[in-house]
Amino acid sequence: MKILAIDSSGLAATAALLEDEDLIAEYTIHYKKTHSQTLLPMLDEIRAMTELDLKTIDAIAVACGPGSFTGLRIGSATAKGLAQGLEKPIIEVPTLEGLAYQMYGCSALVCPMMDARRNQVYTGIYAFEPRECADSPLCRDYEMNCLMEGTCCLLPEVVGKLNELGRPVVFLGDGVQVYQEALPETLTVPYSFAPAHRRLQSAAAVGACAFRYAAQGKMVSFFEHKPQYFRLSQAERERLESLKETKEPSAGADQEET
Repeated sequence: MKILAIDSSGLAATAALLEDEDLIAEYTIHYKKTHSQTLLPMLDEIRAMTELDLKTIDAIAVACGPGSFTGLRIGSATAKGLAQGLEKPIIEVPTLEGLAYQMYGCSALVCPMMDARRNQVYTGIYAFEPRECADSPLCRDYEMNCLMEGTCCLLPEVVGKLNELGRPVVFLGDGVQVYQEALPETLTVPYSFAPAHRRLQSAAAVGACAFRYAAQGKMVSFFEHKPQYFRLSQAERERLESLKETKEPSAGADQEET
């Protein structure tokens, strides 16, 4: 099975091509350019360098959220356009799962954190549980279990859950840079931070997760796919606040009616 994977949900834009157990190509950019400037050229470069016939792709994998509203829309639109044009299915991989999967086999808990602004983080808690392979009793495979579903919350909420679980934890994601100084104040379990090459999004990890989803038949059409935002955008929040203020009568108006 051949999967083209993309992730533009965070600070880095990343694309990858995977075939069965092999990573054929991965292209990641974390620089002062928008994802609309980088994502399509990256995909085209992968296509050219690997001599890829796009018709041979079996599915398009995309990080479906949470994340940057603009970034998610760019990734979603790109995936939908490719899927429609090539008549291929889309495999939706939650952004936080894709981040956590980079720490495959880690004995500590894995806590991806993305800066959601407004003093909030997109986060979840994952654990890799070992199981014996069929090939040898010494071989170990790992199943990624979710101990706290992906959510948007204040930092103390996820820290409280980690303290409750009482196990060492490794943090990754762009939220690390924002909150790493605040963590020691309330965190009571051993912790560490993922190194630079594992800290931000990876389309290769999204693609690896996508193989698991594909094996379970979890694929959608371009028409069915939509990003998962976890909360309203700033423009939508401001619009609702404006409507609320318009509908609420003033104190003076209440007194006149009385």
